Amino acid sequence: MRLKIELHARDTKKFPFNYHYQFSSAIYLLLKFSSPEFSDFLHNIGYKLNGKPYKLFSFAVKFENYKTTSNEILLESPRIHLIITSPKIDEFIKNFVIGSFERTFCYLSFGGDEHKLLIKNMELLPEPEIKDEMRFTLSNPMVLSTLKEYKGKLSPYYLRPEDKVDINRILAGNLRSKYELVTQIHSKGNVELDWDEDYLRKHPRVTKKITINEHGRSPVDVIGIQAPFKIKGDPELIRIGYECGFGEKNSMGFGMAEVVYS
Repeated sequence: MRLKIELHARDTKKFPFNYHYQFSSAIYLLLKFSSPEFSDFLHNIGYKLNGKPYKLFSFAVKFENYKTTSNEILLESPRIHLIITSPKIDEFIKNFVIGSFERTFCYLSFGGDEHKLLIKNMELLPEPEIKDEMRFTLSNPMVLSTLKEYKGKLSPYYLRPEDKVDINRILAGNLRSKYELVTQIHSKGNVELDWDEDYLRKHPRVTKKITINEHGRSPVDVIGIQAPFKIKGDPELIRIGYECGFGEKNSMGFGMAEVVYS
């Protein structure tokens, strides 16, 4: 299920490019106003499978009218749209809606300054028909990683478009795990992703580096892929990707995709 929230930036006209952590924190805070227990569970524990936590939600931020400098987004309209997706309707969606009505503002902190965004409107978005072959565009980069040896130790390696075999293996496993957590049913389904080759030819660089700057922690650089793609296979796994986000670090906004209608 997806919600579209209209926000108004009252006291700032500037946002840094790396805003993912701040919006994620604002979502947890709104959940906390409805259910502190659920917010703390989701943030600190999450839904676990084989010891690995999943948050089972993602989001995208869309600025209505803006321009950019070398390191900032400059708003020319105060209107911002926050789109949130999760299959956890009773736990996540309902608590978010209740928290939003109770608070009416969401709060973002950049560089030690706190900014209020007024929650103006909220609407439920229609559900698309999910088939065994779909085309998507990414609102935010898709992050997929594996471990590789570097200077004598294992380190995360973020996959690039040319890593097709690893992309499909890791993506399918990720979707099966999310499906099992949501439905309590083990899936043997599979999916195969193909990037839009025309887009790749026209845009030689489709990887993006995003810095996750959590308060009190060292910044972490994450590399994701942002390009249209086709995916075919088990429609239930494709639906889970649409509802939770494709790939990793979805609670930071990565991997949220929109259906392309031909």
